[in-house]
Amino acid sequence: MSRNLGAGWSTWPFSRTAGLAGLGFALLIVSVNAFLVPAGLPHTGAETGDVVQFFTTQKDTVGVASALAPIAWVLATLFGAGAVSVLWRSDRAQGTAWSLVGFAGVILQNITFTGVMATRLALASTTAQDSNTVAGLWALHDALFVFNGTFLALAMTGLSVSGRRAGLIRRWLGGIGLLAAVLQFGSAVLSPLVIDDPGPVGLLGLVGWLIWVVWIVAYGLTLIRLTPVAQSVDTA
Repeated sequence: MSRNLGAGWSTWPFSRTAGLAGLGFALLIVSVNAFLVPAGLPHTGAETGDVVQFFTTQKDTVGVASALAPIAWVLATLFGAGAVSVLWRSDRAQGTAWSLVGFAGVILQNITFTGVMATRLALASTTAQDSNTVAGLWALHDALFVFNGTFLALAMTGLSVSGRRAGLIRRWLGGIGLLAAVLQFGSAVLSPLVIDDPGPVGLLGLVGWLIWVVWIVAYGLTLIRLTPVAQSVDTA
């Protein structure tokens, strides 16, 4: 016999929660960057003097950004989990696990960016002005920041491939997801060049990040618009 689970139990599907979380995540990361960049956040490979100047004079700005970061990580996790909840049945039917690859990328980017934000907070909180200490912390920050592109690439590749194979997302969305993944991964592979002399190479990560934001918004809207379907489970 069979029974319906969830029908009439909730009118608010998890996919909608995940979609809204994706939109919230995109809005939050754009807002934080719109807050930090005009304030003078040093670019990758910046001189130690510029780093000291920013983190000495902009402690409150860094503090606000650090306080918002945990919210962004929660939203990103909800988005990734919601995408997997929609895509997992299709993955299993096809003998793949692309959605899990994407979710792993989301979790790993959360962890890596925790390191990025932790180094920023450490730079803003320390009272020591020793140039060697500042240079070491900023070098660690830059390495984590650039390597984070690896996990953004995993997230977009996994969820784009799974979404296309399941018929969830349109071809253009899968395409820009894979394009951004290539740009982000390329930036991570070329990390020594990006850190030592960003120049044109640094644009790879920037363009990939901008596309990543568009991808997140479009994917979130797709999840929000899904029509709830009652699940059935066969029982003996």
